Amino acid sequence: MTGSPGTIRILTVDDHPLLRKGIAALLAGEPGMQLVAEAANGEEAIDAFRRHRPDVTLMDLQMPGVCGSEAISRIRSEFPVARIIVLTTYAGDSQVLHALKSGAQAYLLKGHVHKELLETIRAVHAGQKRIPADVASSLAEHATDDQLTRREIDVLRLIAAGNSNKLIADQLSIGEATVKGHVSNLLSKLGANDRAHAVTIGLKRGIIDLDTP
Repeated sequence: MTGSPGTIRILTVDDHPLLRKGIAALLAGEPGMQLVAEAANGEEAIDAFRRHRPDVTLMDLQMPGVCGSEAISRIRSEFPVARIIVLTTYAGDSQVLHALKSGAQAYLLKGHVHKELLETIRAVHAGQKRIPADVASSLAEHATDDQLTRREIDVLRLIAAGNSNKLIADQLSIGEATVKGHVSNLLSKLGANDRAHAVTIGLKRGIIDLDTP
């Protein structure tokens, strides 16, 4: 599908049909914008991008199978000039940083879609980057923090699932003393008082997600 000259051609990616329908309705009434394709997960997004070569892609982060950040990274590796806006419910600095490192140019919370989406699409199409003030503030707040290692994130995720140190050790095939060391490190890095506090911080910042195994 080819739009009129000057029309911004858009791909929307989200696993919720109602959200895609809402965005389609919003774009349908906007001159100079055309929804050329939809996808329900990251793998479909990559295929749709190859077929339609949209000017701007709207990408959810949490989807079954290939997640949004991975899809962004794969699209950008194949098409370096791809312009991608993350649309998500997650404001945590860890999620934001991961998406931006993957190649996204903008980050927009779904609650702000009706007020800010059209302007953000135009800005990104023009080569600009957009991060909401509250999200940028969260990024700045934790910019100098020590990042959790992949193993520490694994341990934190298993703590969130209610596992004891012994069960975590069994699942990760490491010693219980090693698990205790990881717990001590992640508590220190997160500034957490205890395991429950660490889980709360991890969820708020988007370091872990209870929906992800």
